[in-house]
Amino acid sequence: LQYNQAYYIFGRAIANRFCTKAQTYQQPDASFNKELSILLTNIRKELVTLLPQLQEISNYLFDERGKQIRPMLVYLMAKACNYHTDPENKSTLTNSQSAIGVISEMIHTASLIHDDVIDAAHIRRGKPTINSIWGQRKAILTGDYILSRATIALSKLRNERVVKVLSQVLDDLVQGEFMQLGSKEDRGERFNHYIKKTFRKTASLMACSCQAVAILSDPLNQFLHDIAFNFGMHFGISFQLIDDLLDFIASDDIMGKPTSTDLQLGLATAPVLYASDQFPELDSMIVRRFTHSGDVQRAREIVDQSDGMNQTKRLAYFHRDEAIRFISQLGESIERNALIQLSDDIVTRQK
Repeated sequence: LQYNQAYYIFGRAIANRFCTKAQTYQQPDASFNKELSILLTNIRKELVTLLPQLQEISNYLFDERGKQIRPMLVYLMAKACNYHTDPENKSTLTNSQSAIGVISEMIHTASLIHDDVIDAAHIRRGKPTINSIWGQRKAILTGDYILSRATIALSKLRNERVVKVLSQVLDDLVQGEFMQLGSKEDRGERFNHYIKKTFRKTASLMACSCQAVAILSDPLNQFLHDIAFNFGMHFGISFQLIDDLLDFIASDDIMGKPTSTDLQLGLATAPVLYASDQFPELDSMIVRRFTHSGDVQRAREIVDQSDGMNQTKRLAYFHRDEAIRFISQLGESIERNALIQLSDDIVTRQK
C-alpha cells in the first residue's frame, strides 16, 4: 500500500458527505440466516478438545454477541463471485467457501484474545475478558489454540493458493501489532504508518478472506480475485476508521467495551493525527504516547476542538466509495447488492 498526502486530500474532497441516520448491522437476505446459524456450531466442532477448561475458555467468545461481520462478508462475497462466474449457479455456497467463514472468525477472535492481554482489557462484547477471568497465561494459550485449530481447518481445504493467502493474514496481524507498539516522529510518515498498521491489523483478514473465496469460486480468474481483495481492503480500512472514530464519540454501553481507550493506551488514531495538523501541540504528546499527566485529557479536548473527527469520517467514506466501486464490477446479484448496502452500513453504524 502506497499512501501519500495527495491521496488523502483527494479522498476527503470526493467523499465529503455525511449520513445522520445511525444504523446497525442487518442480515442482508433470508438465505444468509442459514449460514450464520450454523457458523458457531461449526466453530465449536473445530475447537473440540479433551481438556474441559480449554474447551470452556475457547468457546467463551463464540456467542451471539459478536457482529460476525467477517463471516457475513465472506459468505456474501462467495455467493456474489459464484453468481458472477456462473449465473445459473444461483449463488450457492460451497463447503470450502463456508469453511473460510469459520476460519476467518476463528482468526479474528484469537487476535481479540491476544489484544485484550496486550491492552490489559477487562471488557469485550459486553462481558469480562478471558484474561480478566482466567488470567493472562491461559488467555494467551487459548488464543494460540484457536489459531492452531484455524490453521488445521485451513489445511483440510487442500488448496495451496488459499493456504498461502490466509497465511499472510497471520503475518500481517503480528506485524500490525508491532507497528502499533511504535510511532513515527515525522508527521508526514505518521499517517502512512497508521494506515499500513490499520491494513495489517484489520483490513488484511477481510481482504484475504474475500480473495480466498474468489479463488475457490474461479481459480483462474485473476480479475475476480483482485476485485475481491480490493473490496475487502477498502471495506476493512473504512470499518477501522469508524471504529477509531467511535472510540471518541460512542458510549461504553453501546460499544460493549470501554471507549476513549486508545489515548490511554498511547495510540494516536486518525482523529488525533488529523487534529495534530491544526494543533501542533499534539506532536510531542503523540511521540511520548500520552504518558505525561494530563496528556490524555488535553488530547481529547484538542480533538473535540479540531476537525479531526470530521476528516476521519470523510476518509472512511472515501474508502467506502472505493469498496463499492470495486464490488460494482461484479455481475448484479442479491449478494453483490447486499455488499454495497453493508459498505454503507459500516460507515453509519453506532457500534
